[in-house]
Amino acid sequence: MDWPPLDPAIIAPFLMAMVLVELTPGPNMGWLALVSLSRGRTAGLAAVAGITVGLAAWLAAALLGLSTFVLTYPAVHAVIRWAGVAFLLWLAWEAWRGEGPADPAEPEATRRALFLRGMVGNLLNPKAAVFYVALLPTFIRPGYATPLSQALILGGLHLAIAVVVHSLVVFSAAGAGRALTERMQGPRARAAMAAGLVLIAAWMAWQTRG
Repeated sequence: MDWPPLDPAIIAPFLMAMVLVELTPGPNMGWLALVSLSRGRTAGLAAVAGITVGLAAWLAAALLGLSTFVLTYPAVHAVIRWAGVAFLLWLAWEAWRGEGPADPAEPEATRRALFLRGMVGNLLNPKAAVFYVALLPTFIRPGYATPLSQALILGGLHLAIAVVVHSLVVFSAAGAGRALTERMQGPRARAAMAAGLVLIAAWMAWQTRG
């Protein structure tokens, strides 16, 4: 690999852009806050792991050219978009009924379920495909490492920033959740979680519109 593999002039602007992207409120941030408020830090971090795997899968798809296929055909984009919205609405219905991974006696099952939900939720979010296809190539420069290597490095940096920002959301929300849990339990807690998920579904539908 050539050294340096990246143009040093783009590193600071790229990192700044990634921090701003991740700090922009979106479905991931909203869902993580809800999970951490209601189920605590460990559950929130399990969800962060799932989200990260989902983002990594979209990065791999972009490197293989698969995400371009999603963006080329509006019907495919629409199917993924509405499947993601439907998935969030299903989670809202599950929360309303008091179902889902919330049994404190089964912490491992809860973490596993939240990991899978974070991963699936991101696989059904076409905004990630747009990000890797449209934004990442603008930071790749000739005369350094191969485009594939540069994309891998930049994508890895983005994933690291996403983990840090998402983890901060989890720790902040979990801290606030301890106080809220004492005040809001039972049907009120379920209703609040369901309403939050419905709002996130609407948010995702708006953000990913064509």
